[in-house]
Amino acid sequence: MSVRRFWASASTLVLAAVAALGVAQPASANSTAAAGGYVALGDSYSSGVGAGSYLSDSGDCRRSTNAYPYLWAAANSPSSFAFVACSGATTTSVAGTQLGALNSSTGLVSVTAGGNDVGFADVMQDCVLSGEAACLSSVGSAVSQVQNSLPPKLSSLYGAIRSRAPQAHVVVLGYPRFYQLSGSCIAGLSEKERSAINNASDVLNGVIAKQAADAGFTFSSVVDEFTGHELCSGDAWLHSVSIPVYNSYHPKAAGQSGGYLPAFRSAA
Repeated sequence: MSVRRFWASASTLVLAAVAALGVAQPASANSTAAAGGYVALGDSYSSGVGAGSYLSDSGDCRRSTNAYPYLWAAANSPSSFAFVACSGATTTSVAGTQLGALNSSTGLVSVTAGGNDVGFADVMQDCVLSGEAACLSSVGSAVSQVQNSLPPKLSSLYGAIRSRAPQAHVVVLGYPRFYQLSGSCIAGLSEKERSAINNASDVLNGVIAKQAADAGFTFSSVVDEFTGHELCSGDAWLHSVSIPVYNSYHPKAAGQSGGYLPAFRSAA
């Protein structure tokens, strides 16, 4: 049995469900935003899927007490805190189901969105379960969506956020690169596949950053924070193919506290 076939057979169930996609800061440091209240929007990277310790009332949204929004709120004591990010959210579902938490007095907003819009789960499934050619084709298709269909969706979402929270400071966070190239992994994807996936993440972050800037929002990358902690680094802050299935390709608790929290804190 080939390495790829062995890995695929061990992870088919996992990937079928992947679609479900710091140091404490003194409270005074973000007093303006804290005084106006904080709302955390977005997908699984903001809800904290993969970080464990899920809030009992969050259901399949899997909002974690280890997620960066919860950690920031605990350290800064905003006047109000609405944690509505949800696993599997797209730009459309964020706009349709989460923006009710915003109002004219909201002072700070965080959001991650876009990965699920471009078929994140399908790309990773193709790359793990199929050959290199299928993987690269799937990545290329996703990049095309990022460049062509995603910008207006992000623009619409950001416009809706601004309309609902006209005074808020809005921080848009990006996504980490998944792989350290020439790293410690001895099985799984080829180096060419890993490189293509990383490049797709860079393109996605670039498009998100531009749309955020166009909306007058602050974009905060997490790439620097995760450098040295990607998959194949030997000290990964991301889950690879995992059980339970929804953890796959999501940040661990260390990725939230060491990666996302400092990136958000520096921009909040």
